[in-house]
Amino acid sequence: MPRNSLYIHRMNLGVHAEIAPEGLAEGFGHRDFYASATGQVAARLLRGRLARLWPEMTGREVLGLGHAAPFLRLWREQAARTLCCNLPETDVAPWPRRGGCLTALVEEHLLPFPDFSFDNVLLVHGLEGSENARRMLREIWRVLKEDGRLLIVAPNRRGMWAHLETTPFGQGRPYSMGQITRLLQRNLFAVARRDTALYMPPFQWRLLLRSAGAWEGVGRALAPRFAGVVIVEARKEIYGAMPAGAVKAPGRRVLVPAAATAG
Repeated sequence: MPRNSLYIHRMNLGVHAEIAPEGLAEGFGHRDFYASATGQVAARLLRGRLARLWPEMTGREVLGLGHAAPFLRLWREQAARTLCCNLPETDVAPWPRRGGCLTALVEEHLLPFPDFSFDNVLLVHGLEGSENARRMLREIWRVLKEDGRLLIVAPNRRGMWAHLETTPFGQGRPYSMGQITRLLQRNLFAVARRDTALYMPPFQWRLLLRSAGAWEGVGRALAPRFAGVVIVEARKEIYGAMPAGAVKAPGRRVLVPAAATAG
């Protein structure tokens, strides 16, 4: 067995994780973006909106999917369990920075968790790059508990961020609020709340970044349709059967960054 193909048992969920070969996922520069001044401001603004939607997560089990690491710290101390799963289209980075690694690389249509595993799923930088959005949502539906909640952050097709390829929000397919709403409804989700964020232009100008809060307030009041991202919270609906195409996953192999075993 190659040195970079060590199998380990993780998370007490019947999941076997495989260490990812170095450089496996090139992504769209998610790590570099969130390490930049613009990315740090964008993450702070988004965390503010997410915290308003999910302020209390005590005792809940949370899954971050896509590239959710910059936002999961909101709930790590409250939640009973917080896991971070990257998709092949995103950069793979160990999370959290301190302590044991809680990160894995997974396939969007084969999430390596049993049914009813999570109370909340945060999907960031996932929907826009999905090859089959319906199939991914069905998998998320499967792993959510009966009262589970899904929170999607996706680039707004009317916003400036979706039309500049210098950020991860400019990659893949952007969505309108209506498109996400219809997509969720067709896959056994009921939309509960909607929000928007990122009204400042996606440029790395110091003055612009310092006034990001003012841009958010003015944009929300005067031009809500032109936000950089749309945020949609949805509730899992139970109709007596799983949506067509969903499958059970008693145990699957997932890829974990090599750094996960460091130390």
